[in-house]
Amino acid sequence: MRDSQRSALYEAETLVRTMFDRADQRGTRSVEVLGSTITLPVERKFGSVESVQTYCDQVLSLNWVVESWPRASASVVVRARAGNAAAHYSNNTIAVPEDRDGRWALRELVVLHELAHHLGNPDSDSDEASHGPEFVDRYLSMVGEIIGPEAAFVLRAMFLAGGVQSS
Repeated sequence: MRDSQRSALYEAETLVRTMFDRADQRGTRSVEVLGSTITLPVERKFGSVESVQTYCDQVLSLNWVVESWPRASASVVVRARAGNAAAHYSNNTIAVPEDRDGRWALRELVVLHELAHHLGNPDSDSDEASHGPEFVDRYLSMVGEIIGPEAAFVLRAMFLAGGVQSS
């Protein structure tokens, strides 16, 4: 199936990550989004691939995650990825860049994105596009429950502004 909203989704995520980065840099967490003033919650940052692995194990063991997605019972392996351009999910493995220039990926929004892939249908014959509406729903649900509803609101707003569809 064609992954038609991939680039729009990545652009929206980049805007949201920038908002979180600027909030950290400026020491103010209030942002205005679509006429609403939102206080951004704190996004966890990770210091190593091992800490990402621990985080993933903990998320996959949360009761509501287990009840929501049967794939939560399948463990995920986190490994370092060469290069710094992107994190990646494939075959129960999340690869994150960990060199100095790739540390941007050692953050909660990126890891939850990759976990949302993991929790999807692993069947290659699935009708689900890699970044399709079902993925968007999983990702937004995880961001809302784990980082906070304000983070999910901002992410959803940027998705809508960029034309990213949910189901």
